[in-house]
Order: sequence, then structure tokens, then C-alpha cells
Amino acid sequence: MSSDGLLKDGKSGKDGKKNVVIIGGGAAGMSCAATLAQHPDKFNVTILERMSVVGGQATSIPLDADKYGTSWMNDGVQGGATSFKHTINYFQKYGHSQQDVKLQVSFGQGPDSFWTNVFPSHLVDRFSKDIKKFGRVLKIIKYTMPVLGIVPIKYMLRIFFFNPEFGEKMVLPLIALFLGTGNQTANVSCAILERLFDDPNMRLWEYDPETLLPNLPTMVTFPHLETFYADWSADLKSKGVTIRTNTDVVSILERNPKTGIKLQTAPFDPEDKKGGGDGLGMQNKKAPTTTETYDELVMCVLADDAKKLLGKTSNWKERFVLGGARFFDDITITHSDADYFQKNFETRYRDELCAKPKSKQEEGQIAFAKNEKEGPENEPRGFRPMYYTHSYPEDMHKIEMAFDCTNYQHQFRQEPTDRGDPAPHKAPVPYENHVFQSIFLDKTNSHLWTIDSIDESKIIEKKWWHQLGHRWQHYVRVVPNMMFINRPLRDTHTTFAGSWTLVNMHEMACVSGIAAAYRLGAEYEVFDDFAEDLVKKYLWISHGVRYRPGKKVQ
Repeated sequence: MSSDGLLKDGKSGKDGKKNVVIIGGGAAGMSCAATLAQHPDKFNVTILERMSVVGGQATSIPLDADKYGTSWMNDGVQGGATSFKHTINYFQKYGHSQQDVKLQVSFGQGPDSFWTNVFPSHLVDRFSKDIKKFGRVLKIIKYTMPVLGIVPIKYMLRIFFFNPEFGEKMVLPLIALFLGTGNQTANVSCAILERLFDDPNMRLWEYDPETLLPNLPTMVTFPHLETFYADWSADLKSKGVTIRTNTDVVSILERNPKTGIKLQTAPFDPEDKKGGGDGLGMQNKKAPTTTETYDELVMCVLADDAKKLLGKTSNWKERFVLGGARFFDDITITHSDADYFQKNFETRYRDELCAKPKSKQEEGQIAFAKNEKEGPENEPRGFRPMYYTHSYPEDMHKIEMAFDCTNYQHQFRQEPTDRGDPAPHKAPVPYENHVFQSIFLDKTNSHLWTIDSIDESKIIEKKWWHQLGHRWQHYVRVVPNMMFINRPLRDTHTTFAGSWTLVNMHEMACVSGIAAAYRLGAEYEVFDDFAEDLVKKYLWISHGVRYRPGKKVQ
């Protein structure tokens, strides 16, 4: 769009609508566009996405159904909590359904280091006093948040005299896996630790004073994300949203209150290695560029990418806040090397891993793990871990994470009927045909990785990720200062969205996009009181504005 028709209030002169450009078509960008699209009389919306599909890290890959039992799997974002109201609402809006799953974990190896939430273990018995004290410390953190909230977990564990092994073998692996904080977990602020267990909007499970992680809590696995995002994209296009994939934003040239947002775009092919495209931030410098102008800019990209794109147009506040977010390069190997997996993790029930039961409830847990009885809510019997970690002996603060996707993702166990309803459980896939994901964290620590032990012939996919490290500095420098750089309809006409603005969850990405649209003048449609409360909190934390109740969805 030409800048000639811009008015002082940021509206285009021809049709009176604000021309909004959203850089990034992940959960934040799509949620922002969906919220703005509810007001076709107020906004013209364009999404610029450099990859060939929208969805960001919520991607899917094809599988050999005859070998693995399903034709697809989600290889980035895989699931979440039942409290992910906005995520689930979007799924259901387009006819997709999340599936409940009873969480099973397997952390560490051997009787002295292993623990699980499925049956009693020696490690949980050994640290029973630390586990109880942990609950009391969470309350102290809650009521002293301005002080203890910014303290890194590693220092908190020392301050309250926890056994060092309790931190290394139980606390750090638990937080690392479920928040994706990886090898930076020791540097995560106590505020995130406390919110993970206590905040109704963020917690993934209830704190258990006996076992730390409760027995078989309910979580959800996501539907086919590539199909879902394709359906979402098609709907937004039908509502007038322009979605341009394979389009790279090369740079932001100008952000002027009078003349608008001026940026350069170029075609992008992530598979074009010769041209410089690798899907991880390199652009094809030979591609022809186009200059485009808009009224408002919503940056739904990672903080370091946003800082780079803004370049000389950034102000000192933006450079300070965006520069405070640290990212690390991790690699995920999707494979079917069962021998490697069994060598590195505890994948099966063994008597020597099990502690002596102290109650009828624990006797039942052991019987469940040994395939002798059904679990709660008729959960099929047996120890079938989904989440795994093990620490490196050289540095117990650093870990490798893994998933048994066959045990976790519902489509490996279920197939749709003609009506789309889940069918009864299929026959189990042979263990040697299970699909696993091994996640190797922070390439600067690659000398510790066991990646070379994976049978190359059994590797299905390799994928690099650029992941946020939730360091304590993030909650001192970035999170509380977001409100000072989110300035829609003002001098910079720029808003930032993405899970990195608070905590790395798909749900938070959705909420951040909705909040960006709200700041631009869109109305929030209330479908759930719990979901509305999260939007209210996010607007106050990241934008410094009070939420005005939206209209109820009938």
C-alpha cells in the first residue's frame, strides 16, 4: 500500500481502515489476525510468513503408517495442559479435537537416580522431606515475589538448604522438560517455578507433597497441527486476511507516525541452500526486494529476530528489552532406534526401580505399572513413559530430554471412524517400531551429546530449533519492560507478540497475539471466564493496560 493516503490517526485514507502487517504466522500471528478479522470494517490484515506453511513451531511430519501405526505426528509442539483454553477453543472451532492423556514420566537411570510419577521410587522416598519443604518454599516465593521471584532456581535451592541431588535429579529435570528451558533451567527465575505449580492459568499440574509430580495427571495431546493451521489459514483468508507464505521481511526501513511502517520483503525458500536459505534465519540476498507500507506493525517473531529486523529504526528501549532475551540452538532427532532409547532411559518397569509401598494407593500404583490392573478412569494398564530425561555425569545441571511419541501422541493408539470419533485402542505397535524424539540442548554443549549413538538408518528427521532460555535476567529485563515498547497507535506504531514475552507455551503465544489485536482496537470475545482472566493478566503485565470486559460469545 502506498503511504500517500495515511491519516494522522493511522487509518488509510481510502477506506478508513487501519492496514496492519503481522510478521510471523505462528500461534501469535494467527491469533492476532483472527481477532482483528472480527472487525472487517476497521482493519485490513496481512500476515507475512517466511516458511511455506503457517504454524511456526507447531509443525507435523509424515510417517510410514504400515511401520509406525500412523501416517503423521506433530514434531514440534505436541501437547499441553487442559488449562490451554484459547488453544483448545481454536482447535474446536475448526473441527479438531485434543485428546486427554494420563502423563507418565521416567527421569534418570538406575535405582539411585530414577523416579517417576507412576509408582513409588527410591529417590522420592529419599527426598520426601525435601519434597514437603519444596511446597512450603513455593508459598514463601509467592508472598515475596518482588524479591525471591527474580532469584535463579539454583540459588533458591541453596538458600533453603535443599539437598543438591534433589535439585539435580528431581527439580531441574522436571522444569527443563515441561517448560522447554533445557540446560538453562538452573538459571530460571523462581517466579516461573512458582507459577508453574500455583498459577491456575499457567500450571501444568498440581504440586504433590508426597511425590512432587502427581500420579498420572491429565494432559492433552494436540490434533494434526499442520491440518489445523491449514484450516485456520483458509478461514482467515475467507474473511479477508491476506496470508503470504514464503515471504521474508528483509528489513524495517522506517517507522514514522505520519508516513507509516515501511518495510522490505523478498521471496524466501527455506530449502534453497545455494541461495542462502536454511530456515533458521539466513535470507537469500540475491532475491529481488519489494518495498511495502502499512499503518501498524505487529512483530510475532522471536525477540532477537525482531531486534535484527528493526535495525536502525529501533530505539534504545527496544534494543534494551529485546536484547535481554537469550536463545539457544537445540536439535531434535526423530527416530526409531529402540536400542539407543533403552540404553539411555528407563523404559520398562523393573522391581529394583520400585520402592516398598507405604499405602494401599501405592500398592495399586505398582499393580498398574506391572500390568496387573487398570489405572484411574480406566487408563489402560502398564508403565508406558512418555517424557524422559537423563543428566550428564560430567555436569548434572545439563540434561538430555526425550519423548516416546508412540506412547504420548494419541493417533498412534487411535484411528478415526467415518464420523471422526476415536475408535477403540489399536493393537500396540511393536516397541522396535516406536517413534522417539531425542532433544539435544544448546549446541555449545554438543561435546556432551549422545547423538552419535543413534543408528543413522533409523533417523526419520533432524530439525534445529532456536529456543528461549527462561533465565532470571529475562524476568528482570524483558518481561516487566514489555509495556514500554508495546506502542500501537502511538509513536512507533509497533506491538510485539510471541510466547517469549512471558513463558514458552503455545497458549501464551495465542494470548499474546490476542492482546496485540486488542491494543489495536479489536474486541475480545469472551467464551470462558478462565480464559478471559488470563488475557486480563497478560494485558496488565505485558502492555500495562487494564482490560475492559469484551462481549460474551453466545
